[in-house]
Amino acid sequence: MAEYTVVALDAMGGDNAPSEMVKGAVDAVNLNKEVKVILVGKEDVLKSELSAHAYPADRIEIKHASDVIETAEHPVMAIKRKKDSSMVVGLHLVKEGQADAFVSAGNSGALLVGGLGIVGRIRGIERAPFGAIIPTKNGVCLLADSGANVDCRSSHLVQFARMGSIYMEKALGIKNPRVAIVNNGAEEEKGNALVKETMPLLKECSDINFIGGIEAREIPNGTADVVVCDGFVGNALLKLYEGLASTLISVIKGGLMSTLRSKIGAALALPALKKTLKSFDATTYGGAPLLGLNGLVVKTHGSAKANEVKNTIFQCVTFKEQKINELIRDYIVIDKQKED
Repeated sequence: MAEYTVVALDAMGGDNAPSEMVKGAVDAVNLNKEVKVILVGKEDVLKSELSAHAYPADRIEIKHASDVIETAEHPVMAIKRKKDSSMVVGLHLVKEGQADAFVSAGNSGALLVGGLGIVGRIRGIERAPFGAIIPTKNGVCLLADSGANVDCRSSHLVQFARMGSIYMEKALGIKNPRVAIVNNGAEEEKGNALVKETMPLLKECSDINFIGGIEAREIPNGTADVVVCDGFVGNALLKLYEGLASTLISVIKGGLMSTLRSKIGAALALPALKKTLKSFDATTYGGAPLLGLNGLVVKTHGSAKANEVKNTIFQCVTFKEQKINELIRDYIVIDKQKED
């Protein structure tokens, strides 16, 4: 029997559920024979959605969950009260070893609470950050933390840097990834208390390629492969990044269509422009994994459509094949031995 990467998908979470979630799952199994998807949600609704698609029946199954955690619900209360929600049921599939990963476009806070409370952290990991992949001039970089922990200690940021390095090297094939900490200047004397306390600790880490502080404007240039910060700063950076990208695309398109002459020029430039803009489309790179958990939990955008869902499922395959969790566990064991 073939060994699959089994991905549990919250088919009811997100703005475009369940139709885009189901379509993304179907696209994934049709394109990759090593993937099996468990759609978690209301069985009758999901059967109806699946009836419109052609797919290998043995690689998509439905796990019934009668409830849904809505976007605006209080995370802790939602996880506690809605035991039969698609999110809680999906997280338990990972905890119980029935799935290798859980993917959701639903309530971010609830996913964080559920990931920590149900799947749990790897022993020795102090905090689990969201690691968002963002496009740059030269490729991509990992932003950690992109929103899970708004208040952090220096030891948390050091672990984010190490886990981020492992992820970028093994999942994306970037050898000796460059690590930087977000700062308000390149000079070492700059920064808030957290940055000033963390900087010397990162410089002492022989197992990462720390290059120092990075200003926000240098991130899109691809100056670093792993960008470290607390979740408050990271989420602000991520949202600005996404908003600016979509605004620029809209402005460029508007300018190209403004006059007859620009329309003629657009016809010539459009193929190259589409290719360039596609490289800055965050949906191409999948979702943001919660690094440091006992199983893989990945958050996609609330507005995720089929393409992002499909790419996030493929991201889970790479995560499993490259044994990211095992490598993080090994690093923690080695690190603890050094301390002892």
